[in-house]
Amino acid sequence: MTRATTVFLIRHAAHDRVGDTLCGRMPGVVLGEAGRSQAEALARWMAQEGADMLYASPLERARQTGEAIARRLGIGMEISEALMEIDCGAWTGRSFGDLEADPRWTEWNEARATARIPGGESMMQVQARAVAELVRLRDNHPGARIALVSHADVIKAVLAAFLGLPLDQHMRFEIAPASCSTLVLWPGGAAGGGKLLNLNHRTGENSAA
Repeated sequence: MTRATTVFLIRHAAHDRVGDTLCGRMPGVVLGEAGRSQAEALARWMAQEGADMLYASPLERARQTGEAIARRLGIGMEISEALMEIDCGAWTGRSFGDLEADPRWTEWNEARATARIPGGESMMQVQARAVAELVRLRDNHPGARIALVSHADVIKAVLAAFLGLPLDQHMRFEIAPASCSTLVLWPGGAAGGGKLLNLNHRTGENSAA
């Protein structure tokens, strides 16, 4: 019998522009003081859960979060391009206040299944690349416990796929900085099976951050 694979979907800890700027793939966006504290608290929690391997998005904030976990667990960290933040195209670096006046921003948030960021990615593209990575890891590492450090929209897209939710409903659940959502995956059928063990879990130290 094929053993199930446990996947920890971790959003990077907070940077100083969270809630203010749509950073996307901007270089140089790193964890602030609060984010570093969140990452260490998350690492302590992950040490109790245990993980055999760790993958992170190539962006600095994800790598820094992953490095805290890797140090605590004593494991290596690999970079996965499939976990990269959504390409925000022409909106990269713009404030959320500015974007509120753009009707395309409203469409993007209300119709994620069909809308596309100007010059960037669609949510469907994000979902396809991220889900393909989870399926690859599941098939290559049956029974393993795998931590993946990524970004809110990427994690939402993955969860929507495995839970059978339409992407337009992405606003119905939260993926907070330094949170972990845990899936158990197994092969079978067209896309395999999966079960959500927890959603947006935050450690005691992160829950009030």
